[in-house]
Amino acid sequence: MSADTEVRKPKFREKGRLMSASEIERTLVRLAHEIVEKHGGSKNVGLVGIKRRGVPLAQRLGVLIEKIEKHPVDVGVLDISFYRDDLSTDGARPKVTPGAIGFDVTGRDIVLMDDVLYTGRTIRAALDALFDSGRPKSVRLLVLIDRGHRELPIEATYVGRLIPTSKREIIEVKLNEVDGQEQVLLVELVD
Repeated sequence: MSADTEVRKPKFREKGRLMSASEIERTLVRLAHEIVEKHGGSKNVGLVGIKRRGVPLAQRLGVLIEKIEKHPVDVGVLDISFYRDDLSTDGARPKVTPGAIGFDVTGRDIVLMDDVLYTGRTIRAALDALFDSGRPKSVRLLVLIDRGHRELPIEATYVGRLIPTSKREIIEVKLNEVDGQEQVLLVELVD
């Protein structure tokens, strides 16, 4: 490949740290209490994290809710890889089998979790995958960061922080379980 046809990787400049590890922890404690309050406890609640960073958020919230309620809450994993609308639509649509999440979602109050809410397309794909595995009683969305710019009519019930951004800005959530560090950064695309 010549220098002219070589694909250039976008360059980003860090604009600032939005949340430290302790701020993330405090936010998750608040969100755990909000979930328990809104659902009148946690007996019928199931937490489902969207792969990648939604999973550690769901696991952490499961531990926090268990401490509050004194009994475990089901925590599952949702892989939406084959449900994304930016993939080819050729071929058969994959089928998620009941239990692939880790527990049966049918009749449960599900709290679906992701790190950042942006256009809403990831959540649309997650809802498709979730309903292919069962029919929950209710589904509520929890995100650590809502950055705006929705393309679909999707809003979160539980929001850690609302951080309006420009289209050139990106929110980078770093979690120990995935990234080996704990913080939320605001970065900007540089020409």
